[in-house]
Amino acid sequence: MSSAMSAARSDDVSAVVILLDVNPYFWGTKTSTGFTFEQFFQHVLVFINCILLLSHLNQVTVIAMGASACTFLYDSAAIDGTASGRSKRDKQPESRSTTITQKLQEFVKKDEAAETNLAPVENQFSNLSGSLSMALCYIQRILRKPTAPPQPRILCVQGFPDAPQQYIAVMNSIFSAQRCSVPIDACIVGSQHSAFLQQASHITGGIYMKPPQPEGLFQYLMMVFATDLYSRQFLQLPRSAGVDFRASCFCHKRTIDMGFVCSVCLSIFCKHHKACSTCGANFNVKKGGQKRKQPSS
Repeated sequence: MSSAMSAARSDDVSAVVILLDVNPYFWGTKTSTGFTFEQFFQHVLVFINCILLLSHLNQVTVIAMGASACTFLYDSAAIDGTASGRSKRDKQPESRSTTITQKLQEFVKKDEAAETNLAPVENQFSNLSGSLSMALCYIQRILRKPTAPPQPRILCVQGFPDAPQQYIAVMNSIFSAQRCSVPIDACIVGSQHSAFLQQASHITGGIYMKPPQPEGLFQYLMMVFATDLYSRQFLQLPRSAGVDFRASCFCHKRTIDMGFVCSVCLSIFCKHHKACSTCGANFNVKKGGQKRKQPSS
């Protein structure tokens, strides 16, 4: 009886890992709708406080992804070393917001300093693959604890478009999340849809949404992404109308509609190659195929 009660109690307890896109190349200027980074960050801070207020057992972890790196900004479970409660200081939203803001400012300075060693501006993308890997590693630590873990899920708030060169790493993270039964939710605040996150939400059973009015981001976060996994089965939540299943080629990292697939390792190429650059398989295809012997009369 006690085990059934504990299982029922953990159904609506969430461990939300939030991936924040703080890429300065995206937030350096106003977006097409005039939505600034200050407004975006304030909406996210209020959303974090609301998640922790919904249940004292909820956990929130914030990971910032920039152009060159990603880092942990906040972990509610690590404040007092336990997952069952938080210290008195952390229960105050003002101190929590101050802590996140200070760590974000430190990360942005380091990220801007590292940009000088990277490619030109047009090749700068947010480090989605690295932040997904960090989130999945953190979730594995939660799932391996002896006590009943909360229901983990990932919420990616992305602004910058997808990086084709990260396709392989992102897809590996998506399939890892699917195997661990970790839904990946996506909230797009940029002008373009994300094919990577559309596939991530579709494969892992998460929610994908691009708010039509970014200035109302907090309302979308609370009404859609604040719902726990247990409550989602009773709600009519928005689903993506279509999913872009196009892949990126392994040779030039470009998004393609049609290509060549290696029959051994399933690598994708935009042009025909004599051998697979991933596994080394030889593609000995004779033009016209083998000639058949004519039957003797």
